[in-house]
Amino acid sequence: MILQLNHVYKNYSRGKNEVPVLKDICLEVDKGEYLAIMGPSGSGKTTLMNLIGCLDVPTQGEYILDGRRIDEMDDNALAEIRNKYIGFVFQNFYLLPKMTAQDNVALPLLYAGVPQKERRERAAEALKAVGLGERIHFLPNQLSGGQCQRVAIARAIVGNPQLLLADEPTGALDTTAGNQIMEIFRGLSDKGMTIIMITHEPSIAACANKTFHILDGRLITSDSKEACADEKG
Repeated sequence: MILQLNHVYKNYSRGKNEVPVLKDICLEVDKGEYLAIMGPSGSGKTTLMNLIGCLDVPTQGEYILDGRRIDEMDDNALAEIRNKYIGFVFQNFYLLPKMTAQDNVALPLLYAGVPQKERRERAAEALKAVGLGERIHFLPNQLSGGQCQRVAIARAIVGNPQLLLADEPTGALDTTAGNQIMEIFRGLSDKGMTIIMITHEPSIAACANKTFHILDGRLITSDSKEACADEKG
């Protein structure tokens, strides 16, 4: 098992009030699993992704990632975990416009202290893996939306993360480009990468091996049972 959430709650302060966003979340993810999380706007899915991605910590409950207690870590330790263990893919790509595809992909390796020659070689290999081997020197404005998202995926996987998190990865793409991205994700999953994807599109969620729904801060399995139901009895 790579990831485990045990009775996780997340509250945010709004003035003098505590606003509950996540409520009693339980989730277990095995290495190599490919799962989707669906939910309407305001359901808590982005907050859940932030917790899984070590961008935030629970108000209450345990988060264990690869045997480490994430909920007990400080900001520096969380940053190290994000850099070494997690790859992120977002809806809006977040590519630096004045950097080539290769340099955008190599950026996480720069932060990790990898030497320049190795950074460029690994970035080129990652771009080849997503079908952009002939466009490594292109700038983002010379690429289509689907190609930009493939660059973003290459950037997410260049560090060989154990966990890939994708937040609405096809939300800004047309159907054809979205299907191409899903083919890449399926290939990564087939090679053993663990993938957790947030989406509001049933057709995209259907590409995953397992689907969860989040509603009013509670996580529900695809068979409409609360994920913590068994433990609650």
